Amino acid sequence: QVQVRESGGGLVQAGGSLRLSCTAAGSIFSRATMGWYRQAPGKQRELVARIIIGGITNYSDSVKGRFTISRDNPKNTLYLQMNSLKPEDTAVYYCNLVATVGGFNAWGQGTLVTVSS
Repeated sequence: QVQVRESGGGLVQAGGSLRLSCTAAGSIFSRATMGWYRQAPGKQRELVARIIIGGITNYSDSVKGRFTISRDNPKNTLYLQMNSLKPEDTAVYYCNLVATVGGFNAWGQGTLVTVSS
């Protein structure tokens, strides 16, 4: 199974910025669809942003214009640049890797983002 690991979470004031990173071991990264999800207390996990192999991205309406997802294939790393953070962005953020080659669907352990008002 592929292992993915998130980093970069923390405490930030409203209006601030954070950048999350996700690394994936192995050579499957460049052939995978990568996504960021989040789960706030008492809520279901939801998609934040996703980037496919060709670089096409999509975002949830709640983060569009504030968050940017990107990938660096040679470094096997996925990023989520989060700007203009709001208290409602507070959640555990998870990285997800999906690859049809090999049938992989891997999740990281999550990284906590807390936005104070």
